[in-house]
Amino acid sequence: MSKNPLQLLHDAGQSIWLDYIDRTILRNGDLQRRIRDDALTGMTSNPSIFEKALAEGTAYDDQLRAAPNEITALELFELIATSDVRDACDIFRPVFDQAKGADGYVSIEVSPGAAHDAQATVSEASRLWATVDRPNVMIKIPGTVEGAKAVRQSIANGLNVNITLLFSIDAHKSIIDAYMSGLEDRVAAGKDISAIHSVASFFVSRVDSEVDKRLDAIAPSASVDEQTLKSLHGKAAIANAKLAYKLFQDEFAMPRWKALAAKGGNVQRPLWASTSTKNPAYRDVMYVEELIGPDTVNTMPVATIEAFRDHGVVKRTVDANVDEAQRAIETLESIGISMKDVTDKLLVEGLASFQKSFDTLLAGLAKKTKALGKELVAAR
Repeated sequence: MSKNPLQLLHDAGQSIWLDYIDRTILRNGDLQRRIRDDALTGMTSNPSIFEKALAEGTAYDDQLRAAPNEITALELFELIATSDVRDACDIFRPVFDQAKGADGYVSIEVSPGAAHDAQATVSEASRLWATVDRPNVMIKIPGTVEGAKAVRQSIANGLNVNITLLFSIDAHKSIIDAYMSGLEDRVAAGKDISAIHSVASFFVSRVDSEVDKRLDAIAPSASVDEQTLKSLHGKAAIANAKLAYKLFQDEFAMPRWKALAAKGGNVQRPLWASTSTKNPAYRDVMYVEELIGPDTVNTMPVATIEAFRDHGVVKRTVDANVDEAQRAIETLESIGISMKDVTDKLLVEGLASFQKSFDTLLAGLAKKTKALGKELVAAR
């Protein structure tokens, strides 16, 4: 029996993580089936995903009814989220054990309100780590300036960390530095680093959405020909990600890393996030097919996983045509589209989107618990 494209993708060195969580798939056997049949080896969650999960159906009603009295919406959400993530970690535990800790992770995110406060992020990351209490949990920390400080401290504290909302090469570089610095701090303290794992979640499709919009805006007055502008549509995101992978290859070949590897350090893998295609004119699996290679992760929503299983093509692409990727970025800069402006805007929007989902989620919890006959307290 021939392998399906998802299994071939895994064989090519890319881990397939599900960008979705809800209680139903944790209990009805669907997650176990995907692990068995589709080489699924991990899972990510964020406030937007939990907002959708909690808004639909009645899967959480029993836990809402049984929750302690005098609890806030935030505390109730953490109770629910950590329960789901703990259960997911247990389902992925055989994957984790078989991979000797190299895979099988489930991510849970600190609240977006802490994104610009390093100490608040470190505190919340430590609390979530202790509450889930599983070796294959990863704590998601936004890739802001303060987030990088929190990453260093959290790694030094021995946590597995998934750095999220990375859009720019410079931000990715600072996060690699924070990871290595955290490992160095831990080595200096005489502690083991061999069990610590991290991924750097580099967002993809949103870059094309923003750049394509800017290309359309400058088209009427552009000094370049229409064909050049057209050729740049749908190119920026993959080019940006390929340059991020080149950075990964370069940084983890340096003497600094080799010294940490000799102590048992594990590379911080690039994770491709936001890989569903937003533009219906583009191939629905392009953000998977164009970024395949070793030591990478692709976290996909269910629809993208299904599409890739059906018609995905597997070959090593992530480090192919890197010079062409660099030229595409340089051409965009030359016609007035600044990648720094694009990625700065996307980070602000990403944080705002997660905060909005978080606020909606907490308000929805308060409404739902009230309908079930329980009142939440406003604050602690």
